[in-house]
Amino acid sequence: MIVPPEPVRAAYGWSDAELAPITGGLINATFAVHAGGAPVAVLQRVHPVFGADVNLDIDAVTTHLAARGLTTPRLVRTRDGAAYVQDDGHVWRALTWIDGVSFHAVPGVAWARAGGELVGRFHRAVHDLAHTYHFARAGVHDTAAHLAKLDDRLLRHGEPAEAVELGHEILDAARALPPMPALPRRHTHGDLKISNLLFRARDVPEAVALVDLDTLGLSTLAFELGDAMRSWCNPHGEDAGSVAFELPIFAAAIAGWRDVAGALFDDAERRSIVTGLETVCIELAARFCVDVFDDAYFGWDPSRFATRRNHNLVRARGQLALGRAVAAARTEAIEIVIAE
Repeated sequence: MIVPPEPVRAAYGWSDAELAPITGGLINATFAVHAGGAPVAVLQRVHPVFGADVNLDIDAVTTHLAARGLTTPRLVRTRDGAAYVQDDGHVWRALTWIDGVSFHAVPGVAWARAGGELVGRFHRAVHDLAHTYHFARAGVHDTAAHLAKLDDRLLRHGEPAEAVELGHEILDAARALPPMPALPRRHTHGDLKISNLLFRARDVPEAVALVDLDTLGLSTLAFELGDAMRSWCNPHGEDAGSVAFELPIFAAAIAGWRDVAGALFDDAERRSIVTGLETVCIELAARFCVDVFDDAYFGWDPSRFATRRNHNLVRARGQLALGRAVAAARTEAIEIVIAE
């Protein structure tokens, strides 16, 4: 079990503070820091996939967001003014606490619209951001590279037979994808799955803040909102045996986003959201299928699946089915994103 070491606690003056693990995250080890019985900050051991300087990017972007009036986690400096602490090869950082609740599935259309409005406020706020990122993830949404990996595994492996068959279906679906247009790279959150939004439940749901900011960087609107809608519009999640593309959720989320920030983007960029959505489904199906062969990358749930391969096979089938469902609704989805 991961426990924040004393030098890290002391760096922030939290040697005597109560620290409680926060579960549910897939990447960073996260703890709530309590003072006087109430949470005041979040302390995280940053996954090594992120360079230490990602914290400088978080500091710069959230400073800009706060100046534009958005609620956002802010980097907590150490007592010596450092942006993070290194201990035994690990990077630790602290962020201010924001009250709110998160969900692993969109509760309904009102929540989807509120979430879309929050994402719109974020995109409007960073539209004039001038920042050169210190850290950038390599190969993010390099669809061609992920498909090439799958093709390589199919050439080298003849089993398991069901994964081979599924892999060929994924490659066939990839060949049928609409072409991705040339798009400008913009400041993006980079991982807008629904659980990375904090809400307050009132008579009408209020989306408060975006969290998990390690993925901030430059990308396209196609992948930013395409991946978001992949998460939001499939209420069954990645691990279910059945999937659905909920067009009402998509329509509500896009309407909320469009009302706030849609005017900043032309029709080509807005259309690309649908292309991005369909593409990331097939891309992720390919990634899951590759790990059926490699058995090395994605975490898995041993309480539900006998092996990582079994879990990834279900995930790959689900994302392929979701991509096909989006393709079937492509015309309606495009009408939604370009509506005035």
